[in-house]
Amino acid sequence: MRQRRLKNEINVVPYIDVMLVLLVIFMVTAPMIQTGVVSLPTVGEVPQAPAEAMYLIIKEDGSYALREAGAPAIADMERHEILRRLSEALAENPAQPIVVSADKSLTYEIVMQELNALRLAGFTRVGLETQTANLQ
Repeated sequence: MRQRRLKNEINVVPYIDVMLVLLVIFMVTAPMIQTGVVSLPTVGEVPQAPAEAMYLIIKEDGSYALREAGAPAIADMERHEILRRLSEALAENPAQPIVVSADKSLTYEIVMQELNALRLAGFTRVGLETQTANLQ
């Protein structure tokens, strides 16, 4: 009778199959577990706001201020008072531009609420103030 020889090789095919299955699982689940942190891009050049623009300033602590064209910022004001003044300006000039200058630490929701309030008030020319990135 003939003796059987022992093979000293490892069959890696099952291991490769398992690794491919794991790779597919990770590729499918990875986009689902992202935390939602978005790193917003910076801009190289910032266009200048119109000279007649009014600035709605939202500070880090959530307080509001309003700066009219060419005037220094008015001290902290209540939101309803600012909306009243903005409505008066809109009645005088239907194309009144407004720039929202919000602190970068504010939540996105707060800024979007103010943009929506301006849209509902009738403003069509609304912009966001940004800073120029140092691209050197």
